[in-house]
Amino acid sequence: MERAAAAETALLREKASLLRESMRRSEAVREGSAAAVDSIGRRMAAVDEAVRPAQARTWSAYSAHDNVARSLRAVEAVVRHLDAVREAESVILESASKGLTGYLDTVDKLKSAEDFFTSNRIGKAGDDALKRVDELLHKAAAELENEFSRVLSECSKPVELEQLLKCLPSRSSAKDSAESQPNPGAVLSLPTLIEPRYVPRLSKLAQKSLQLGCHKQFVKIYRDTRSSTLELTLKQLGVEYVTAEEVQTAQAESRNAKITHWIRCLQIAVKLLFPSERALCDQIFEGKHAWKDHCFAAATSKSLLNLLSFGQAISKSKTSPDKVFLLLDMFDRTLELQSEVEAVFAGDECAENRKSASTLVKCLAQAAKKTLIDFKDSIVKESPKNTSTDGDVHPLTSYVGNYIKYLMDYLSSLKLIFQESSNGDGTKSGLVSEISGIIHAVETNLDVKAKQCKDHALGILFLMNNINYIVRSIRSSEAKDLVGDDWIQRRRRTVQQHATQYKRVAWGKVLDCLSAQGLTSSVGSATEGIAGSVGSIGSHSSTTSTSVIKARFKSFNKQFEEVCQTQMNWAIPDNELRDNLILAVAEILLPAYRSFLKRFGPLVENSHHASKYMKYTPEALEQTLGNLFAKKIPVNWDTDCTKHSN
Repeated sequence: MERAAAAETALLREKASLLRESMRRSEAVREGSAAAVDSIGRRMAAVDEAVRPAQARTWSAYSAHDNVARSLRAVEAVVRHLDAVREAESVILESASKGLTGYLDTVDKLKSAEDFFTSNRIGKAGDDALKRVDELLHKAAAELENEFSRVLSECSKPVELEQLLKCLPSRSSAKDSAESQPNPGAVLSLPTLIEPRYVPRLSKLAQKSLQLGCHKQFVKIYRDTRSSTLELTLKQLGVEYVTAEEVQTAQAESRNAKITHWIRCLQIAVKLLFPSERALCDQIFEGKHAWKDHCFAAATSKSLLNLLSFGQAISKSKTSPDKVFLLLDMFDRTLELQSEVEAVFAGDECAENRKSASTLVKCLAQAAKKTLIDFKDSIVKESPKNTSTDGDVHPLTSYVGNYIKYLMDYLSSLKLIFQESSNGDGTKSGLVSEISGIIHAVETNLDVKAKQCKDHALGILFLMNNINYIVRSIRSSEAKDLVGDDWIQRRRRTVQQHATQYKRVAWGKVLDCLSAQGLTSSVGSATEGIAGSVGSIGSHSSTTSTSVIKARFKSFNKQFEEVCQTQMNWAIPDNELRDNLILAVAEILLPAYRSFLKRFGPLVENSHHASKYMKYTPEALEQTLGNLFAKKIPVNWDTDCTKHSN
C-alpha cells in the first residue's frame, strides 16, 4: 500500500510539472496575442471582425491559467495531508505517555486530514488515505484510553483517615477528632483526592475523548476507578453494605456504637468525600456536558448505597421501645444533611442518588412512628401477673415516664414525623394522640395490677404513686405543653382522690375503734357507780363499762399496730406526697384519739395495768405515723430510660 501511495504521489508530481510548463507557454502566447491585437487595433480598425477570434482565444487562455492554478493548489493540499498522515503514523504507534502534548497535536492533524478526505473525493488515493486515517485515529483513541486509565489508576488512592481529620475544624488531637462530628456551621476544607499536577493531564485526555467520540469508554473507566477508590475509603472508615439480618444479630451495645459511628461517617461522606468527588469530576470533565453529571452519579452511587444500607437495615430490624431514640437520632442527622445531599447530587443524572437519600429519611421516620405504636400495643398486652407488694412505682411506669420525657428532646422531629399542625377544630394532633395513647395504656395496665393486690389499700396506694409519677414526669418535660394543663389537673385530682380513698380504706377500722357509738349508756352508768360507790348494780355497771372501754382501747392498739407494721414496708417514693399523706392521716386520727382519750381515758387510767390499754399518747401516735412508708426510694427525675420488666 505504501509503494502504491508513493507511486501515486510521484505521478501527481510529474503532472504538476507538465502543468507548470503549459502555463508558461500559455503566458507567452497570451502576451504575444495581446500585443498583436493592440497593434492591429491601432493600425487596422477595418479588420476588427478578423481580430475577434484571437480575443476569444486570449480569454480561453486566461481561463485555462486559472484552472491550472486551482488544480495546483488542490494537488498541493492533497500532498500536504498525505504527508501529515505519513508523519503521524510514527507518533500514533508510540505511547502517549512519552509526550502527551505532541501526541494530542498529532491526533488533531489526523482529525484535520479525516475532515479533508471526507469532504474532498479524489479517487482511490483519497479513499485509501481516509481508511488509513481512521485506523490511526482508532489506535489513538485506544492509546488515550489506556493512558487515561493508567494515570487515573496510579493517582487514585483511598483517602487516609488522618487526611480527613485534617479537613475538620477545631482539631485538637487525632483521638478527639475521631470521636467528634463535623460542626454544621463550620467551613470545611475538602480533601485532595488526586495530586493537582495530574488533573490537567486527565482533563486533556477527557476532552480529547469527546472529540474522538469515545467519551463513553472514558466515563466507564472513571466510574470504575473512582467508584472502587471511594468504596475503599469508606471501608477504611468502617462502612460496608449490611443487611437487616446482620444488624439484628448484633448486640445492643455494639449496635448503638455502630449507629454513632455511622452518623459520623455519613457526615464525613456528605460534607467531605462526595463534594470532593464532585469537584474532581468537574475539573476532569470540564464544560457543560450531561455526561459529566452522569459520570459523578455513577462513581458515587454504589458508595452511597453502601453508606445508606446501614440506616435501611436499622429501620427494618426488629423494633423495641428504646430503639426509637436511635431512629430519631439517625432521622435528625439525615434530615440535617438532606439539603447538602440535594446540593452535591444536583442534576437529572443524580436523581436516583437523591431519591436513595430521601427514601432513607422516610424509612427512618416510618420506623420511629411504628416503634411508638408498637410500644403502646406492648403496654396493653403486657402481663399483669406481677403484682405490687409495697405500692411503689412500677418499673413500667418509671420507664414510660422517662420514655416520654426523653422523647421531648426530639419534639421538632416528632412533629415532622407525625405531620404535626395546629388544629383549629379542637381535635388532637397525631403526636398528642400517640402520647396520650401511651399514657392511657399504662393507666389501664396499672388498674389491672391494682385490682390484683390482696390488700385493697395497697392497690389504691399503688395507683396513687404511679399516677403521681406520670404527672411529675409530664410536668417536668415539654410534654406538658402537648397534653395541656387540663390533662395535668385531671390527673392531679385523680391522685388526690386515691389519697382520700386510701385514708378511708386503710384507716377506717382504726377510726371505728375510736367511735363513741355503743359506749354512751355504759359510760353514764359507770359514772354514777363511781360517784356513789354503792349498790351492787352500780358496781356491776362500772365493771361492765370499763371492760368495754378496755376492749375498745385494746382493739385500737391492735388495729393501729397492724396497719403501721404493714405500711412501714410500703413505699411512697415522692417525699412531698408521703409527707402530705401522713399529715392527712394524722389530721383525722389524732383529733379522734385525743377526744376518745379525754372522754374514756379516766375509766381506765386508774385501773390495774392501765398502760396496757392506753399504750399511746397522741405524741407517740404522731411519731409512729412518721415511720409509715419507710421503704421509700427517692425519685431521681433525671434517670435514664431502662428496659422495663413485668
